[in-house]
Amino acid sequence: MAELCCPECGSKLLYKDGLRYLSDGSTVQRWLCRNCGYRFSEKSFKNCQTNNTSDAHQKAILMEVQRQIEKREAGATEQTAQQKGKVIEYLWHLQKMGRKPYTILARRKALLRLIKHGANLLEPENVKEVIAKENVSVNTKAHYVSCYDGFAKWLGIHWDQPNYKVERKLPFIPTEQELDQVIAGCKKKLAAFLQILKETMARAGEVWQLKWTDLNGNILTINSPEKGSFPRQFRISDKLVSMLNSLPKKDERIFGPNKSLQNFRINFAKRRRYIAQKLANPRLNKITFHTFRHWGATMLYHKTKDILYVKQQLGHKCIENTMVYTQLVNFESDDYHVAHAKTLAEEDKLIEAGFEFVRYDEREQIAIYRKRK
Repeated sequence: MAELCCPECGSKLLYKDGLRYLSDGSTVQRWLCRNCGYRFSEKSFKNCQTNNTSDAHQKAILMEVQRQIEKREAGATEQTAQQKGKVIEYLWHLQKMGRKPYTILARRKALLRLIKHGANLLEPENVKEVIAKENVSVNTKAHYVSCYDGFAKWLGIHWDQPNYKVERKLPFIPTEQELDQVIAGCKKKLAAFLQILKETMARAGEVWQLKWTDLNGNILTINSPEKGSFPRQFRISDKLVSMLNSLPKKDERIFGPNKSLQNFRINFAKRRRYIAQKLANPRLNKITFHTFRHWGATMLYHKTKDILYVKQQLGHKCIENTMVYTQLVNFESDDYHVAHAKTLAEEDKLIEAGFEFVRYDEREQIAIYRKRK
C-alpha cells in the first residue's frame, strides 16, 4: 500500500482534518497538508497515488528551477547595478573633463540602452553581440560603438572595435509654407522658438540657452554654440522681435524656466501631429527642430551661391559639413526680377534691395542685376 502523502506537493507531514460524510452514510477521513495547506481525502489520494511520486518529483524540480532563476535574477540585478555605477562614474569623468551637456546626455542614453538590451559593458565581446543584434540603423550602431569606445578607454579595456560606417543621407527639406504652417499652429512660446530656428538656422540647444541679454533690438547673438561651432550674430525680423517681447520675462533665459529641452521637444511633436492631421499633410510630421536649420542653409546657398558665407552663418568649423547643402534641390523659383544700373548710386540701391550682380554690358554701359521673384 502506498504511503499517504499530499497529492499537491507530495509532503508526508499531514494533519487529520475531520471526516467527510458521503450520501450512502459512510465516512472518509479528511487530511490537511502541513506544508502547503492543501485539504484532501483518502479517496482523492487513492485516485492519484500512482502519480504522487512523479508529481512530487516534478514539483521539487520546478521549485529548484525557480530558486535557480531567482538566484540568477538577483545576480543579474547586482551586475546591472554595478554597470550603472560605472556609467555614472564615467559621466562624472566627462563632466570634469569639460564635455558639453548634450555629449554627456547622448553617451548616457547609449550606454544605458545597451545595458537594458542585455549587454555586459565589462565584456566587449558581449557588447559587440548586442550591438550586432540590435534592430536599428547602421548610423545608430556606429553611435553605440563610438559611445562604448570612450567608456572602454576610460576603463582601460581593450576591444576590437566593429566597423560600422556612417551612411550620410540628404536631409528632408520642406517648403517655406509648410514651416510657416507649423509655426502658426503652435502656442506663442513654441512659435517664437521655431521662428528663431527659421531665421537664424541655429541648433535647438543653442536657441534653448539664449538669454534676454543676447537680444539687442533686432540683433540676436548666439553665445552658447554647440558641437564646437563659432558664436555668431543675426539681424532678425521685426515680426520675431515682437514675438519675443510678448513672452513673459520670468527667467534670465528667454525660454526658461522649463524642465528640459526634451520636454519642449515632446510638446512640439504632439502639436505637430495635430497640425498635420488638421491640414491633412503627413509631410509635416517629418519636420523636426533641426529641419529648420537644413531648410535655412539650403535656401541661403541657392540664393547666394557662396558656400563660405553659408558656412559662416551656420557656425561650421569644417566646410565638409556645409557642402551637403550644395547637393539639395532648389525649391525656390527660377524666375527673376531684372534691373539695370548706370551709376554707383543706382547699384547701391539695387544691392540694398537684395539684387545680385550678373554682368556688365559694355555696349550699353550698364550693370545688369537680378533678384528672385
